[in-house]
Amino acid sequence: MFELLIPFAKAADEAVPQGSPLPLDLFIIIAFALVFYLIVWRPQSKRNKEHKELVAGLEKGDEIIAGGGLVGKIVKVEDQFIVLEAGTGVELKLQRSAVVQALPKGTIKNI
Repeated sequence: MFELLIPFAKAADEAVPQGSPLPLDLFIIIAFALVFYLIVWRPQSKRNKEHKELVAGLEKGDEIIAGGGLVGKIVKVEDQFIVLEAGTGVELKLQRSAVVQALPKGTIKNI
């Protein structure tokens, strides 16, 4: 039984192709890294930078959208938190990082 498998094993050893040249492999790795940088890394870091600038620039009186679609006006700004007036007499304390977007002044009146 095993005598039948030996010729197949020898034929498989002889038919092993040589690897692709190193410059081609290196080119593929560099191309993959470049595509990853342009499609994933760079846009994400740009969004993070814009969000940090938004959160750092929050002031009392700004109208914002918080995570989950909560819309309101900032009443008080602290180090890590803001107090948001979501309605008449309704104040919520949120983390600054929960702010998704700043709205132009007067937007809440039009909603």
